[in-house]
Amino acid sequence: MIATVLQPPSPLRVLLLSPYHTGSHRQWAEGLSAASRHDFTLITLPGQFWKWRLSGGAPAVADGVRGAVAAGGPPDIVLATSMTDLAAVVGLSRPVLDGIPIALYMHENQITYPVAGRTRAEHRLALISWHSMLAADAIAFNSGFHRDAVGKALPGLLRAMPDDEVPDPARLTAKPVVVLPVGVDLGRITSNPRRREDPPIVVWNHRWDPDKRPEMFLDAVVDLADEGVAFDVALAGERFAGQSDEYAAQVERLGDRVLVAEHLSDHEYVRLLRRADLVVSTAVQEFFGVAVVEAMAAGAMPILPDELVYPERVPNQLHPRCLYRGERQLRDRLREALTDVVGTNLIGEQLAESVAGFDWSRAAPRYDDWLASVAAQAPEVKTGS
Repeated sequence: MIATVLQPPSPLRVLLLSPYHTGSHRQWAEGLSAASRHDFTLITLPGQFWKWRLSGGAPAVADGVRGAVAAGGPPDIVLATSMTDLAAVVGLSRPVLDGIPIALYMHENQITYPVAGRTRAEHRLALISWHSMLAADAIAFNSGFHRDAVGKALPGLLRAMPDDEVPDPARLTAKPVVVLPVGVDLGRITSNPRRREDPPIVVWNHRWDPDKRPEMFLDAVVDLADEGVAFDVALAGERFAGQSDEYAAQVERLGDRVLVAEHLSDHEYVRLLRRADLVVSTAVQEFFGVAVVEAMAAGAMPILPDELVYPERVPNQLHPRCLYRGERQLRDRLREALTDVVGTNLIGEQLAESVAGFDWSRAAPRYDDWLASVAAQAPEVKTGS
């Protein structure tokens, strides 16, 4: 008998579109391309002016697509991030993308973005998210919460349009939709030694943007400092020019408790996480929570809103210790965690394993299988340039 040797499937040629290539968007795109068994070509634009990248970046992305296809031939599949005006890119890239399957990764969306009274321009950004989902052959969301939130919000968005000539949101139900977590390079964190310090360290590692509510976090820790609770604070979130000026008075009240008040290099950031006892979020918008996952992988206990994606991040039995509703409960959870550091550290160690599955070594194969399944539905004949 002659043994049959099964050959692994050939890697796909993937054209990945990342028009806002910074922060977690860049980490996702570069992390996936490095960890995947498929061959990736990235089309990127600088990570700045995010509203313009979403609303006006399509011609530049389409130029990049045409150049990549001219240089290397048509890809097997296109994968776009949700910061892409995908409908416009597909239209502007014809005919080089004709017959090529298009996958969309919903890292975030503008349909549910929290704003106080949408302007017409903000409706336009939400409609770009909707049009991109219509233009895709398959869609992946980064969490179950994100998928469900978009599904609930779409009918209201379309009802707000000035006439009835808009597609039925039910058209999305015919598309293949999956949930794929954002992969994170957790190995760089867990391979570093753990250090516990006295007093305990509280980390806030989010963008200094309104949807992350830095003022709510600062109010809470200032109140606890005034009570005499022992702790230090690390303000390690990314910020842009002038963003932290309005919070300067609150930060100053914390005095020498503030260990860090700047955006760190990755090496310094990892060292900080391995010293942290607590990580806190005060966000009103979060679909995955890379910063929280990174800190949890390092062994920090999370204190998180009891909403958005966060209940997915913590086992049900620990919700009473880790999740909060409102400012008073935030202070109560923090106070309890800071005055029971032994218990806090035990919870942190327990939860570190719960996020291990988000490491790219375990997440990338799921993406690979998804991309292969989407590509398998493509017509056999593709047209090139």
